[in-house]
Amino acid sequence: MIFDTHAHYDDKQFDQDREELLASMKDNGIGTIVDVGSNMETSTWIVEAVTRYPMMYGAVGVHPSDTAELKESDIDTLKKYAAMDRILAIGEIGLDYYWDEPERSIQKKWFEAQIELARDVKLPIIIHSRDAAKDTYDIMKALHAEEIGGVVHCFSYSKEMARQFLDMGFYIGIGGVVTFKNAKTLKEVAAYTPLDRIVLETDCPYLSPEPNRGKRNSSLNLNYVAEALSQIKGINKEELIAVTEENARQLYRMKEV
Repeated sequence: MIFDTHAHYDDKQFDQDREELLASMKDNGIGTIVDVGSNMETSTWIVEAVTRYPMMYGAVGVHPSDTAELKESDIDTLKKYAAMDRILAIGEIGLDYYWDEPERSIQKKWFEAQIELARDVKLPIIIHSRDAAKDTYDIMKALHAEEIGGVVHCFSYSKEMARQFLDMGFYIGIGGVVTFKNAKTLKEVAAYTPLDRIVLETDCPYLSPEPNRGKRNSSLNLNYVAEALSQIKGINKEELIAVTEENARQLYRMKEV
């Protein structure tokens, strides 16, 4: 069964059909979904939602673009959430320099704080990094993130950068972008990355693969991603799905079969 390691079913784009969509997953080959927090509001939604949807697990954390309003008390709240059932990771956390706000110093402060939170609660981290490869890597290295483990989600850097994250023991998250005709760099990364370090993700409702590019994304589209990756790796799609599901379970330290 396909394992979607990074989704946002908390998003308002799913308000009209969330129940029906999630109920359809198993019949369409989607076995497990991890819904990932992007701020305090979505993290709060997630800890409740994972008790309602059998295939859903969660991660709690604050995306760099939402760190301006963060407080120390929020870290305490996230720590409480992290101890709840079916919460598997701290994320998504990291740096995003595409926009000028929040200031980079603020993003770095809360990235570091959430890495330390993950160490404290003994959960892996889900890294968001956009136009910030060096600073992301430098902070992870300085704080010995290799001792914590996790995934660099929606990977958007070079093969050389991938090697540095892989050397730290991190997984590489690959989604719909790999199906785009102009995604030469990501295709190179996918070819380079060992099969046992790749996990599938949607980042839905964003980044729909071809042929649904530009439309709302969902886990149902991961079949297209799996097909594209299987061609890059020279294996059949069923094997690709099986291996990436096992990788996801290793990433999130899931004991159940």
